[in-house]
Amino acid sequence: MLTEQEMLQIGEQYLKRLEKDSNIEMMFYAEETIKKSYGNIYYFDSKEYLLNGNSDKELANKVPFLVEKETGRVVNFGTLGTIENQLIAYENGTLNPTLTRYWYPEEDRFDYK
Repeated sequence: MLTEQEMLQIGEQYLKRLEKDSNIEMMFYAEETIKKSYGNIYYFDSKEYLLNGNSDKELANKVPFLVEKETGRVVNFGTLGTIENQLIAYENGTLNPTLTRYWYPEEDRFDYK
Protein backbone atom coordinates (compact mmCIF):
# COMPACT_ATOMS: atom_id res chain seq x y z
CA MET A 1 0.00 0.00 0.00
CA LEU A 2 1.39 3.41 -0.99
CA THR A 3 1.88 6.33 1.35
CA GLU A 4 0.53 9.84 0.71
CA GLN A 5 4.02 10.93 -0.38
CA GLU A 6 4.40 8.00 -2.80
CA MET A 7 1.01 8.72 -4.38
CA LEU A 8 1.95 12.39 -4.73
CA GLN A 9 5.23 11.40 -6.41
CA ILE A 10 3.34 9.24 -8.91
CA GLY A 11 0.95 12.14 -9.52
CA GLU A 12 3.90 14.42 -10.20
CA GLN A 13 5.41 11.82 -12.51
CA TYR A 14 2.09 11.69 -14.40
CA LEU A 15 2.04 15.50 -14.77
CA LYS A 16 5.57 15.31 -16.20
CA ARG A 17 4.27 12.75 -18.71
CA LEU A 18 1.46 15.12 -19.71
CA GLU A 19 3.92 18.01 -19.97
CA LYS A 20 6.06 15.99 -22.36
CA ASP A 21 3.06 15.55 -24.68
CA SER A 22 1.87 19.17 -24.48
CA ASN A 23 4.97 21.30 -23.81
CA ILE A 24 3.04 23.07 -21.04
CA GLU A 25 4.36 23.13 -17.48
CA MET A 26 1.68 21.95 -15.04
CA MET A 27 1.09 21.87 -11.31
CA PHE A 28 -1.53 20.71 -8.82
CA TYR A 29 -4.18 22.94 -7.34
CA ALA A 30 -3.22 23.55 -3.73
CA GLU A 31 -5.67 22.07 -1.23
CA GLU A 32 -7.83 20.40 -3.92
CA THR A 33 -6.84 16.77 -3.43
CA ILE A 34 -9.71 14.41 -2.67
CA LYS A 35 -8.60 11.59 -0.38
CA LYS A 36 -10.41 8.28 -0.58
CA SER A 37 -9.65 4.94 1.04
CA TYR A 38 -8.51 3.60 -2.36
CA GLY A 39 -6.33 6.56 -3.38
CA ASN A 40 -6.07 10.29 -4.02
CA ILE A 41 -7.74 12.36 -6.73
CA TYR A 42 -5.63 15.26 -7.98
CA TYR A 43 -6.68 18.42 -9.81
CA PHE A 44 -4.20 20.36 -11.96
CA ASP A 45 -3.79 23.19 -14.45
CA SER A 46 -0.99 25.02 -16.21
CA LYS A 47 1.59 26.49 -13.88
CA GLU A 48 1.32 29.88 -15.57
CA TYR A 49 -2.44 30.00 -14.97
CA LEU A 50 -2.20 28.92 -11.33
CA LEU A 51 0.64 31.27 -10.43
CA ASN A 52 -0.20 34.32 -12.55
CA GLY A 53 -3.92 33.98 -13.22
CA ASN A 54 -3.32 34.30 -16.97
CA SER A 55 -6.60 32.92 -18.34
CA ASP A 56 -5.03 32.52 -21.80
CA LYS A 57 -2.88 29.78 -20.25
CA GLU A 58 -5.72 27.88 -18.52
CA LEU A 59 -5.95 24.29 -19.77
CA ALA A 60 -9.13 23.32 -21.60
CA ASN A 61 -9.12 19.56 -20.92
CA LYS A 62 -7.86 19.37 -17.38
CA VAL A 63 -9.57 16.38 -15.91
CA PRO A 64 -8.77 15.12 -12.43
CA PHE A 65 -7.06 11.79 -12.03
CA LEU A 66 -6.78 9.16 -9.33
CA VAL A 67 -3.60 7.51 -8.08
CA GLU A 68 -4.61 4.14 -6.68
CA LYS A 69 -3.20 3.46 -3.23
CA GLU A 70 -2.91 -0.29 -3.78
CA THR A 71 -1.28 -0.39 -7.23
CA GLY A 72 0.06 3.09 -8.04
CA ARG A 73 -1.87 3.00 -11.29
CA VAL A 74 -3.26 6.34 -12.52
CA VAL A 75 -6.94 6.43 -13.48
CA ASN A 76 -7.94 9.20 -15.88
CA PHE A 77 -11.42 10.57 -15.53
CA GLY A 78 -13.16 12.02 -18.56
CA THR A 79 -14.67 15.40 -19.32
CA LEU A 80 -18.16 13.97 -19.67
CA GLY A 81 -20.16 14.14 -16.45
CA THR A 82 -19.20 15.14 -12.95
CA ILE A 83 -16.27 13.82 -11.01
CA GLU A 84 -18.73 12.60 -8.35
CA ASN A 85 -20.56 10.40 -10.88
CA GLN A 86 -17.29 9.13 -12.31
CA LEU A 87 -16.08 8.20 -8.83
CA ILE A 88 -19.31 6.27 -8.25
CA ALA A 89 -18.73 4.45 -11.56
CA TYR A 90 -15.12 3.72 -10.55
CA GLU A 91 -16.22 2.41 -7.15
CA ASN A 92 -18.91 0.22 -8.78
CA GLY A 93 -16.56 -1.06 -11.48
CA THR A 94 -18.68 0.49 -14.23
CA LEU A 95 -16.28 3.19 -15.45
CA ASN A 96 -16.29 3.08 -19.24
CA PRO A 97 -13.03 1.83 -20.76
CA THR A 98 -11.03 4.14 -23.02
CA LEU A 99 -7.62 3.63 -24.60
CA THR A 100 -6.03 6.07 -22.15
CA ARG A 101 -8.12 5.32 -19.04
CA TYR A 102 -5.21 3.87 -17.07
CA TRP A 103 -1.55 4.87 -16.96
CA TYR A 104 1.06 2.51 -15.55
CA PRO A 105 3.99 4.60 -14.25
CA GLU A 106 6.55 1.78 -14.12
CA GLU A 107 6.07 1.13 -17.83
CA ASP A 108 4.99 4.63 -18.96
CA ARG A 109 2.11 2.90 -20.69
CA PHE A 110 -1.56 3.77 -21.22
CA ASP A 111 -4.21 1.07 -21.44
CA TYR A 112 -7.95 0.54 -21.25
CA LYS A 113 -7.69 -1.92 -18.32
